[in-house]
Order: sequence, then C-alpha cells, then structure tokens
Amino acid sequence: MRIQIHCVHFTADQKLLDFIQKKLDKLETFNDRIISGEVYLRLEGSDTNKVKQKVFEVKLFLPGDSIFVRQQGTTFEEATDVVIDTLKNKLKRHKDKQRSISAQQINESTDLVEADTVNEDIEY
Repeated sequence: MRIQIHCVHFTADQKLLDFIQKKLDKLETFNDRIISGEVYLRLEGSDTNKVKQKVFEVKLFLPGDSIFVRQQGTTFEEATDVVIDTLKNKLKRHKDKQRSISAQQINESTDLVEADTVNEDIEY
C-alpha cells in the first residue's frame, strides 16, 4: 500500500514516520484491497509556541470508496493507535458489506438463470 504522509507546519522525525507506516501496513490484513492512503499530521493550538493537541488524519482509498478518520491526542503515537483501531473496525465493516452485496448479486443472477431454465423446460 502506498502511503503519503504530510506534516503541516512542522517536520516529523523519521522514527515517527516509520511508526505510522508500520501501523498502516498492518491494515492490509483486514482488507487487502486498499489502494493507497494519505496521512495528515497537524499541530493545533500552536499560538504562542504552546501546542495543545496533535491531530492525526487518515484517508484510505478503496475501489469505489474511501474511508476517513480524524483523531486528536496529546502525542501522535497515541492518536495513531486510536485511528488504527477505528480503521480496523471500518475496514471490517466495509469488507462485510462488500461480501453481502456480492452474495446478493450472485443470488439474483442464480435466480435469473433458474428462471430461464424453467421457461425453456415448458413447452408451449
């Protein structure tokens, strides 16, 4: 999965970037159809050099859909952990939804094939 990480108004160290990349790579075990993702790291309350909150935003792109999660925390690592847990749940729900849609489409197409077969068996 290709991830772009954007740091707004600051420069993140490589250790933080590696931590985020490692956590996001694990999401592929929950849904292997993730195309790419964008991460935004922001500092809130940066007036007078006192940073109150750190904001972590992630947008994952899936075929025909996208998933967005935003979280504030006292550290980026803390916010990352919360976001990853939320994304796991959303990815599981998305995958289940796709499976149910696929199953429904298969059932509908099977019903159509069976209806055609029944019509062919009837002599007019």
